[in-house]
Amino acid sequence: MTTARHKVLAYFNKTHTASVREVSRALKMSAANVRHHIRVLVSDGRLDVSTVRVGEKRGRPEKMYSLPRAVLGDNLSVLSDALLTEAGSHVQVEALAKRLVGESNFTSQQLAKRLNLVVEKLNEMNYHARWEAGSSGPRIIFGHCPYAAIIDKHPELCKMDAALLEKLMGQSAEQLTKIGRDGSLSCVFAMR
Repeated sequence: MTTARHKVLAYFNKTHTASVREVSRALKMSAANVRHHIRVLVSDGRLDVSTVRVGEKRGRPEKMYSLPRAVLGDNLSVLSDALLTEAGSHVQVEALAKRLVGESNFTSQQLAKRLNLVVEKLNEMNYHARWEAGSSGPRIIFGHCPYAAIIDKHPELCKMDAALLEKLMGQSAEQLTKIGRDGSLSCVFAMR
């Protein structure tokens, strides 16, 4: 059985972007009903507010909603795989790490502050990272590998992750475990 919310979501799967008014007209539903379903879909992360249209007439600006970029998909893992395969042994993981880090430089901060800033930066890059204290120093834990689709073919990306941590932290990083290897659910790096 198709619910009204499913109909609204199906409409966005077809059109990708629309306003409450457009959905209401297309599905012959009240604007209040559509607004309710869109509010729920936005809170669930299944829709995003993409833009706000300011009309020529008086009244409120009209919000435009769309499917999140992650739902629409992309071809980045295929492209990344092709680029890394083409580059072969010429890939300089330190240069890649430096490019990914950009202008971020936390090395002048106290250790706890530096660790928090590094985790924040990593989470912006979809690592689902956290840190914990260890007997021989802090450990940074990745709960997700943003390169999971291609990591088996390109293990050099693990070395890039270590170089990334070294650039951000200003100290050496040693990978202790890898996601998926030996049943591990996370990558763990010891900071030395």
